[in-house]
Amino acid sequence: MREPRLCARFYRDMLSGRTIWLVTNPASGSNDEAALSALDQAFQNAGFRIGRKLAFHQDGPPEPEDLRAAGIDLVAVFTGDGTINAVVTGLYGWDGAVLVLPGGTMNLLAGRLHGDADAAEIIARAGAGKARRRRPQIVRSRWGDGLTGILAGPGTSWNDVREAMREADVLGLVSSAAEAIGESTGSPKVVCRDPACGRSEGYSLIMVTPEDDALEVDGYYAESFADYAKQGIALLRRNFRDGPHEWLGRHPTLRLACAEGGPMGLLIDGEPREGAAMESFTLAPCEVDLLATADVR
Repeated sequence: MREPRLCARFYRDMLSGRTIWLVTNPASGSNDEAALSALDQAFQNAGFRIGRKLAFHQDGPPEPEDLRAAGIDLVAVFTGDGTINAVVTGLYGWDGAVLVLPGGTMNLLAGRLHGDADAAEIIARAGAGKARRRRPQIVRSRWGDGLTGILAGPGTSWNDVREAMREADVLGLVSSAAEAIGESTGSPKVVCRDPACGRSEGYSLIMVTPEDDALEVDGYYAESFADYAKQGIALLRRNFRDGPHEWLGRHPTLRLACAEGGPMGLLIDGEPREGAAMESFTLAPCEVDLLATADVR
């Protein structure tokens, strides 16, 4: 894992007046006019110039060749984890760095890199030379890399409930919650095949989270009314990952299987995918530098 040791004064002087590109997502509730205006001011206060703004769903992600042609070596991303995934993985192999800012609902990657700091504080730290390049570990699958983690199993249908909550869609919330309960109870569960661990009957949802030296694995279940109540409370707190679960250990690699065969629901950094009856996951380093202003977990 690369970590250039630049003294704070040299790094601050190097960043002073630096031109960057900024990626936002106007469709996100966190990217409203006031938030984007505050972001502009924070960059200005820290000595950065925004050379170009990209609205992700209109302009697409930045391309490495365009960044090289423009002489840009730093891209800031103020979006949710799913869009951040698309930007970061699209820049694999680029020799610049990405500054991840909390611009979504969960902001899990920003939390790994910066702790609980808000966007303005993170930008101020970077401008003051309190940032360093890191390549944190990620979860690798054949369907893509999870920078914050991958969820597998029929319980991934609960993501539709979270999306309905985010959009204040009451009818959609009721419908998606009913469907999620049906999926969680009636669809084939997911089991840990290699290594063999946890419940032999499997789980409605298994979460695979990258750590520095292993994959952290947790199994989620909902078997009783009390479990569904706990899941509902977790949803109201905007984090269904807080629902009832069991720790399944830390492993360098992991192979999951649907207990009764059939496709496996996946969420990669919150974005849905449909996997096969068996899927494998490994720990790997991110393939582009990310700026960190706090210890990477």
